[in-house]
Amino acid sequence: MSVDSAKSSRVRLARGVSPWLLPTTAAAAATALLTRRDRRWAFAAVPLGALTGAMLWFFRDPDRTVGDGRILSPADGVVQSVDPWPDGRTRVAIFMSPVNVHVNRAPLAGNVTSVQHVAGGFLPAFNKDSDQNERVVWHFATALGDVEMVQIAGAVARRIVPYLTAGAKVAQGERIGLIRFGSRVDIYLPEGISSAVSVGEKTVAGVTRIDHG
Repeated sequence: MSVDSAKSSRVRLARGVSPWLLPTTAAAAATALLTRRDRRWAFAAVPLGALTGAMLWFFRDPDRTVGDGRILSPADGVVQSVDPWPDGRTRVAIFMSPVNVHVNRAPLAGNVTSVQHVAGGFLPAFNKDSDQNERVVWHFATALGDVEMVQIAGAVARRIVPYLTAGAKVAQGERIGLIRFGSRVDIYLPEGISSAVSVGEKTVAGVTRIDHG
């Protein structure tokens, strides 16, 4: 799959949204038609129409120009923490609110060496213990060595949708997966690489550089 190389105004819907969006859209359309026969159906049609519009916005997936840098942010959101790890790596945790784009992107070019689903809880993504939530752990073989990324489900997000499997070759900034309805993404910078972002800073997936160098 090629990476978007130029900025575009085109916005697509994220892959993996059908189980959520299609039933809502169908219900909104059906109640809208029934309103023509009986206006009382408007009490259902109006909120369902609003919900459909909100979901279309939530599941947007805009094309982007890939940023410059060895390691780019895998997620839209706000940096929640930057922590030194016992093995010498640095963990950058990015909190994704419901208003963020929820398609995640590859932080570096390389090969996907593993995609592991780990069962867990569903604490709010901003909770310090949310790293024990339902999650998908990625490992990439890159020019910088092994790089780990973790998609973490939140209190509402109960489904992580990986787009790739182990063995896939990936380009930097390529779409690799979706977390439905607000969550967190952690990226572990290899030993010797420091973070270029700080707590509270906003990030854009595939655009914001998160390493110094």
